Amino acid sequence: MYSITMPPAVSPPERYLIKKSTPYVPNSPFPVLIYRSALPPNPDVKSTCETIVPNNWLNGGVFSHYPAHHFHSVTNECYAIFKGHSQLLLGRGPLDPESADDTLVELRARDVIVIPAGVAHCNIKSSEDYGYVGLYPKGSPHYDNNFCKADTEETLEKTKNARAVPIPDSDPIYGLGGILVDIWKEAGSSR
Repeated sequence: MYSITMPPAVSPPERYLIKKSTPYVPNSPFPVLIYRSALPPNPDVKSTCETIVPNNWLNGGVFSHYPAHHFHSVTNECYAIFKGHSQLLLGRGPLDPESADDTLVELRARDVIVIPAGVAHCNIKSSEDYGYVGLYPKGSPHYDNNFCKADTEETLEKTKNARAVPIPDSDPIYGLGGILVDIWKEAGSSR
């Protein structure tokens, strides 16, 4: 059971578990979460931040198509899409072989995705107007970009860093003690 009542307009998030590490990517025991149509109608940067920042996820900047495979080893990340659409590849770097099991997700305006520390991600294709706000849990260090090309020793060190990132105490959509917290605590207890 969830610790809060869900707003009727937002469905529970989709879950994508990308647990298996690669030689270049830690990935995570926590699932990627996608909240569909979670932002207000016709969002812009201001309304997006007004929706998520009060839930203790802080604005880290406004971004567009970013085709470089990367992961963050010191923080979890939230993309709040305020315009356009994009296809995101999750879980592998540029040196990892393509697979029929690759996880590709479609994101569009009003969607919100939360990517756990260690999970590789990159935009494969995006509309020309694609834009999102990158948000990070309050108290997190500034994000680092790891481009999924490090040697085994460095990747193991980044894996340790990513596994040590705490579960946020707040969900970007539902707030303090929200669904993300419950889902990730449950996933963490089954490690």
